[in-house]
Amino acid sequence: MQPNFSGQPTIAGVARLMTTAAIIAIATPAAAQDATRGGTFLGRLILGAGQQKVAIDTPQAVTAVEQDDIDREQPATVGQILRNVPGVQAAGSDRPLGTAFNIRGIGTTEQTASEARIIVNVDGVPKFYEQYRLGSFFSDPELYRRVEVLRGPGSAVLYGSGAIGGTVNFETKDAGDFIPEGKTGAARLKLGYESNGDALMGSAILALRTAPGAEFLAALGYRTSNDYKDGAGTTIRGSEFSSPSALVKGTFRLGETQTLRLSVQRFESNDDNATLSQTGGGNVIADAFGLVRRDTTDTTISAVWQATTDLAWLNPKFQLAYSDTSVSQRDARNLAGVPQTCLPVASNANVFCDVDYAYRTTMLKVENTATQQGAGWENFLTVGLQATNQKRVADSSGPLGFHPEGTDRKFGIYAQSELVIGERLTLVPGARIDFGTRDPSANVPGAARVKDEATALTFAALYKITDDLSVFGSVARTERLPTLDELYSWSATKAPALSLEKEKATSFELGLAWSHQGLFSADDSLQIKATVFRNRIDNLITTTPTADTVFHRNLARAHFKGAEIEAGYETDRFFGRLAYSQVSGKDSDFGYTIATTPAESLALTLGGRVPDRGIEYGWRGNFADRITTATRSTATRVITSTRYAGYATHDLFLGWKPQSGALEGVSVQLAVENVFDRDYRNNLSADRGRGRTFKVSLAKALTW
Repeated sequence: MQPNFSGQPTIAGVARLMTTAAIIAIATPAAAQDATRGGTFLGRLILGAGQQKVAIDTPQAVTAVEQDDIDREQPATVGQILRNVPGVQAAGSDRPLGTAFNIRGIGTTEQTASEARIIVNVDGVPKFYEQYRLGSFFSDPELYRRVEVLRGPGSAVLYGSGAIGGTVNFETKDAGDFIPEGKTGAARLKLGYESNGDALMGSAILALRTAPGAEFLAALGYRTSNDYKDGAGTTIRGSEFSSPSALVKGTFRLGETQTLRLSVQRFESNDDNATLSQTGGGNVIADAFGLVRRDTTDTTISAVWQATTDLAWLNPKFQLAYSDTSVSQRDARNLAGVPQTCLPVASNANVFCDVDYAYRTTMLKVENTATQQGAGWENFLTVGLQATNQKRVADSSGPLGFHPEGTDRKFGIYAQSELVIGERLTLVPGARIDFGTRDPSANVPGAARVKDEATALTFAALYKITDDLSVFGSVARTERLPTLDELYSWSATKAPALSLEKEKATSFELGLAWSHQGLFSADDSLQIKATVFRNRIDNLITTTPTADTVFHRNLARAHFKGAEIEAGYETDRFFGRLAYSQVSGKDSDFGYTIATTPAESLALTLGGRVPDRGIEYGWRGNFADRITTATRSTATRVITSTRYAGYATHDLFLGWKPQSGALEGVSVQLAVENVFDRDYRNNLSADRGRGRTFKVSLAKALTW
């Protein structure tokens, strides 16, 4: 199939391209050191699915994005980190304050409690935010060394019963990432530029090893951009931003068996002329909602103590953490500078009021892994408890019925066993129960405490048919408790929805994994993992018609099914990646395609290396098929369809990391994204995509 830069790729065309790609072993770029670890990105260790194991041997659809991928991507937002992960993408807009996550058709910025269906963690600390016309996760990609995505509700046992879509785990940089063995310190300066929007970024990192077993890291960053343009040359109003960030981290090894990790992370965004709507919608939505003065801060504090003892049944881990995501909004006005009205009674117009929003969460997590073994078998049993206290703040100059204040307390108990029988069979059963207590604030009329519990039951298995070929599958049943928004939203004509039932999701996965070294040459590696899935959601909570007496009811059912393929090919001089995703999301009662369903997509990368020169280069193509989705008005019952055209974009990249000489420690990354300046819109984004963009970053590291 020849790429058609002006046309729209069809499903058949994408299928032909996939076939061609498979024949020539297209897959993901991975750093040269990945080859020495014995494979592609599918050979990377997965840390968040239970016992550490490589991705291709994990009986779940998982992907790990590591530091080399992030550096090559030069992402301006956290959503851009995930552009090559099948089944996952950013939703809302490509702005730092307008991003949410979508996994297998679940998740968006404008859907009731969408943020609660996907669990996001930073160094194990849960992050959650919900506000009208704003995203759900605010941070800077330069803070992170690794991102793991666990697709589907199979991760609900370890992370929370509400993980209907899946889990995204962000891991911040460590001092050990920069200090080589035998050295005591390192420093790195990095500068970057992006032509579309005249964006600039800079970061400085200092890492120290002050004593045996003690390491410290301090990182400062700053990023700024003007409004960017789409492929048609139209300026996307309100996409400008400036954001400082910081990370301080200490790791202390207490003897040979204990480790203490302390970290503080902070992200800020301050804009006196921000558009009220950060979730996109082009200039029409930006004009309709006007401007505000908005200050956003996100703080994450964590302390983790972990020990490995001589007792097989005792390997404890304790984590105490605090998360505060706050947004201060003032001076709402239209584009002409005329102040917007804040009413003295509860009204949707009070979205323009001066207000301070916040989610403040305290967490205690205690976990232990016990090891048992016998003749031909070994078992790892992880048991734990997790307690969270989340306070929602909405301190407004006018009554807010749609952002109710309150407190959400959860206490969860879970257990997951990983039984390895012989060298072929792995069985992973798990169970969790979360007890929830939601209390409204005194300013929510007619509200009362709501107590309930939610469960998660999972079972996964992987069987190695041969040394190269494995089959795996899983089944998961999980429940999601209603959020504060769903329970306590109110107005002059609507009361809190205190009788909401839990959402219930039932998911099935089945897949094949194949890995082989020495396929075409002695040093090459080819790995492929294919998954099919089906996820049914009952009691789906949705917004009610205007005439209803409550804001939310269990009005809908939905089912999602689809397929994903990841493939990687790696040699010393060549590499590649294939990431394919197809999702069908349907309303179970009316049969239309749900608006959160992503288009069928394919990301292909081909690249090469000159190992003795430290050079890496390549091409990436992103192909999305056309799709028609729909929404149904709960008031009029009218189904409205929207058709989105297919598109293809092409990127080029070049990296240079000298391995010796005077330039050792220098890293240069060059890229051109959307080379042909294609005008397009992803159906999960309310904005049109970025036009042609030139990127460059230069980093210099010193060690001593």
